Amino acid sequence: MGSPSLPVPVTPAGRDGLAALLAGPRRAVVALDFDGTLAGIVPDPEQARAHPGAVPALARLAPRLGSVAVITGRPAEVAVRYGGFAGAAGLERLVVLGHYGAERWDATTGAVTADAPPPGVAAARAELPGIVAGSGFGRGTWIEDKGRAVAVHTRRTAHPQAAFDALREPLSALAERHGLIVEPGRLVLELRPPGVDKGAALASYVRESGAGCVLYAGDDLGDLAAFAAVEELRAEGLPGLLVCSGSSEVTELADRADLVVDGPGGVVELLTALADRLGPAAG
Repeated sequence: MGSPSLPVPVTPAGRDGLAALLAGPRRAVVALDFDGTLAGIVPDPEQARAHPGAVPALARLAPRLGSVAVITGRPAEVAVRYGGFAGAAGLERLVVLGHYGAERWDATTGAVTADAPPPGVAAARAELPGIVAGSGFGRGTWIEDKGRAVAVHTRRTAHPQAAFDALREPLSALAERHGLIVEPGRLVLELRPPGVDKGAALASYVRESGAGCVLYAGDDLGDLAAFAAVEELRAEGLPGLLVCSGSSEVTELADRADLVVDGPGGVVELLTALADRLGPAAG
């Protein structure tokens, strides 16, 4: 089987972003969501693991770039563990921004640094079981404690979309009472502090890195903020490429993307094709 070919973005801005990355990889930031992008979506989020080709592809590509970052709503340490990133040859400079940037893991140190825990999450967490039970969709619903956020998953219920729809309004009211927001996703509703999102995390990291261009890949509604951040950076003159890890469950990202690939496997193929095109890393 030959190497995957490098796909062509469908938009002029995307083609400019890809051209800038290929022309100046040492100033490029490649940032990727975890669940649905590097790892497949599974009924039990605790069983999520990176696609088997993800670490090898990233390890080939990362030494050719200015920086590679994973941006996720999960705790940074969990994403590192589920991704198999720690100690991976080639990923010595990888950064994982967990909890939408509130936590940061650096491969150079192997340590996690974090902001102070947000107020309101603990109070909302205490009320959630009663609200879920009262919705009539408690059976199969799973509450995920993310520390700085809390998420309610309906994928394992008998009627996942109906449970999602029934819970959206009461969870929004709960979030409002405690100064939080609700972020909807693929059969999941996450309660977290306002002003904390992947867009803010990405924009801050791109500027910190002194990047000359950026590629961002995501799959879910929570990635729209990162897409918007790339669009704002492009308006400021920084080339960028928006990649959607395709899903029939979410179409909004595909509509905004410069390039749509076929899920985590497609992301791995894209990373591999980029590594092939850029050739051997400089010594």
